[in-house]
Amino acid sequence: MNALEELKRSVPAIEKKIGYFFIDKDFLVLSFVHRSFVNENKSFAQAHNERLEFLGDAVLGLIATDFLYNRLPEAPEGLLSQLRSRLVDASACAHYVQKLFLADFIVLGRGEKRSEGKAKTSILADVFEALIGAIYLDGGLPAAKTFLLDHFMEDMAAAIESPSSNYKAELQDYSQKKFQKAPVYKVIEESGPDHAKIFHVLVFINDEEAGSGRGASKKEAEQQAACDALARLKP
Repeated sequence: MNALEELKRSVPAIEKKIGYFFIDKDFLVLSFVHRSFVNENKSFAQAHNERLEFLGDAVLGLIATDFLYNRLPEAPEGLLSQLRSRLVDASACAHYVQKLFLADFIVLGRGEKRSEGKAKTSILADVFEALIGAIYLDGGLPAAKTFLLDHFMEDMAAAIESPSSNYKAELQDYSQKKFQKAPVYKVIEESGPDHAKIFHVLVFINDEEAGSGRGASKKEAEQQAACDALARLKP
């Protein structure tokens, strides 16, 4: 039995893992077929997952954007863009695949197998995006959104609540190199009761307003302002 047939036989197991049962099983099968397998087996394999990946990338971005927009109503556009990138980048998507133990179902060519392709972040990420695309085609946007949030909402929330980057340090480095000046942060508003204050901070670079941020502490608001500034300053 070739790898494609084994994948088809594994459809019920995959559906159980992901919690979604396809009307058209071919969408699910296709999402796990890598180009390298098709290149080596053109006699019986004609399609790979790259078109599904293209579609899934857009669907994933929309779901993540909607999630952030509603979860962070005070966050500026620059911060939302930075956080969305963190939720949908290759390392995040690879993590999602590994969390559901889906890597072993990926169908690869012999060359990719020898180079441990199933452990490659790029291949894992592509499969996840293709899977999102497959669910979208089979069940629409609600099905894709339910799948993502049911399995990964906690991961997504943790990612946005614990920023991995020190945006203030990055902005400091940018400002010093470009203008030989450090950024200046100013608290322009404090709102809410003493036990639940919200600080609104602006950051200025070379005496020009560069970014805006809000947070439950001055430090958090400054980090968000720095993040917003970097999103505006760096294309």
